Amino acid sequence: MSLIFGMSLRKLKEYKGRNPRPKDFDKFWERGLSEMNSIAPKIKIVPAKFQVPFCKCLHLYFTGVGGARVHAKVLRPKKPAKKHPAILMFHGYSCSSGDWYNKLAYAALGYTVAYLDCRGQGGLSEDKGGVTGWTLHGHIVRGLSDSPEKLLFRNIFLDVAQIAKIVMEMSDVDENRVGAIGGSMGGALSLVCAALEPRIRRVAPNYPFLCDYKGVCEMDVTKTAYAEFHDYFRKFDPLHEREEEFFNKLGYIDVQHFCSRIKAEVLMGTGLMDTDCPPFSQFAAYNKIKSKKTLEIYPDFAHEDFPYHNDKIFQFMSNL
Repeated sequence: MSLIFGMSLRKLKEYKGRNPRPKDFDKFWERGLSEMNSIAPKIKIVPAKFQVPFCKCLHLYFTGVGGARVHAKVLRPKKPAKKHPAILMFHGYSCSSGDWYNKLAYAALGYTVAYLDCRGQGGLSEDKGGVTGWTLHGHIVRGLSDSPEKLLFRNIFLDVAQIAKIVMEMSDVDENRVGAIGGSMGGALSLVCAALEPRIRRVAPNYPFLCDYKGVCEMDVTKTAYAEFHDYFRKFDPLHEREEEFFNKLGYIDVQHFCSRIKAEVLMGTGLMDTDCPPFSQFAAYNKIKSKKTLEIYPDFAHEDFPYHNDKIFQFMSNL
């Protein structure tokens, strides 16, 4: 096989990433989880207009860190087993929880399904803001001019852990039979979910985003999903005088640094032609996972659906 972004497949399987991991990374996230757990979520559930015979389709709202009201689509079985599994679903960058139909297969199994809308993106969740500088676009760098606690993805990651907690505390959900699914940013969030909520049993990320920021910049793969990095330097640090600080701070929200915490079984899909979330950045995350894991490699595919891979994920999750 030819080189992929300058690396052989053998090298990819050994790659550990370039972005630095902050020395206080674990303490930073323990403080974040403590803050999240201290918040009264003030859960509100509203029936949706869309309904089907075998489950209830609902809008769920809760209060997250910083006081934002966060939204998720939730599907609940009409005749649930006393203790049944649940699936958490996460969307791609700038998108939303979308239509109801792509959640119905798991609902038909008798699962509870929750699909989070990320703050400030395409869904119904609230973005409180309150940061210095740039908010025109670029959620990865949002809050970078302030303390790491102001990073937007810090709050989004805690929303991910909070929706897992809310679902696990539902009286008829088996908290030890919960899975997480997503692609691109959703793949990243599913990994973070499993890292911050160790009871997650299975996780199926496809081509995860938000990995190995420094490696992405050094390999100059920043023309699409990571274009905001170049924009940030051009506007705020044209001589790259604060480049070290830039990557150190982003280390708090670099998904590869979460992966050693994961206890869940992992089924991951990656395409070797992916120029949005380059394969080496995905391998940086995958190679740090210590739990049971499987990587399905699609050599001729980019940032797109893989043939029959969703079927594999469905079978993987149907055995929770």
